[in-house]
Amino acid sequence: MDDETRWFFPRGDLAHDDWQTVVDGELDGWQHTGLRVGELVDGAELRLAPRQVERMVVPLTGDVVVEWSDARGGSGTVELAGRASVFEGPADVVYLGVGTEARLTGSGRVAVAEAPADQVLDVQVLRAADIPVEIRGAGRSTRQVHNFGTPAGLHAQKLIVCEVVTPAENWSSYPPHKHDESVPGTESRLEEIYYFESAVSRGLDAPGQADPFGMFATYGSPTGQIQVDQLVRTGDVALVPFGYHGPAVAAPGYDLYYLNVMAGPDPERAWLITDDPAHGWVRSQWESQDPDPRLPYLPSAAPKGPRP
Repeated sequence: MDDETRWFFPRGDLAHDDWQTVVDGELDGWQHTGLRVGELVDGAELRLAPRQVERMVVPLTGDVVVEWSDARGGSGTVELAGRASVFEGPADVVYLGVGTEARLTGSGRVAVAEAPADQVLDVQVLRAADIPVEIRGAGRSTRQVHNFGTPAGLHAQKLIVCEVVTPAENWSSYPPHKHDESVPGTESRLEEIYYFESAVSRGLDAPGQADPFGMFATYGSPTGQIQVDQLVRTGDVALVPFGYHGPAVAAPGYDLYYLNVMAGPDPERAWLITDDPAHGWVRSQWESQDPDPRLPYLPSAAPKGPRP
């Protein structure tokens, strides 16, 4: 099995039961992170069984209702206000602790990020209005980051989650970087999942046969050899067990989105990276460049759905 087959999965290749995408420990060589993506249409529901994982429910499109029951005997219902698309700013999200079971209903498409854990933590709801929208980089390396599941914004044991929007012609996940060695204060060991979506760039009128895509790469580091160079489209998944990863490039005419799920074996929950020394110098160029004025991408119309 080559790296393209082992670590990159086109839309549909990871379908299982009611889910369009399932990444979990059943995949050979994968153990610290998980992802589920599913559709909530025509009255459908999706179930999350109580397992030894902590989770975050992220509406990709539409609104989601989460009915939950946790390991401590608590229960409740959370209404998550979603969005028209992943290019319309952040959505409400909810963290579910270890041993929590849940029933998801609503409309649209939903992602569930997972990480094996053993600490039972409380349910946490983060409303879209309270999620910081970070503009990272400058020039053609400008991207928009929603850090709702990072150590600074979420109390969790292992799980780190964020999402990134890259407008057409821009580069993100750049300079290429790695997090596959434990170097205290410098680098942490983290598996990473990239779930992609792509769409005609905001404000453009494209013909019906338009085929939105981006590009993504992973390559070897001292930890091991890996080589993935792929066109990516909506629903595709790239797994990064180790190695330098990036860039993620949005093609002209098309915006690129990805949801990142990270976790690893280190005792500290931290996102610490090391740039590829051949390319890390590019960061210094941002000091003399302006951020891309197209960002931030926020809702183009008044948001629908339940409010806080």
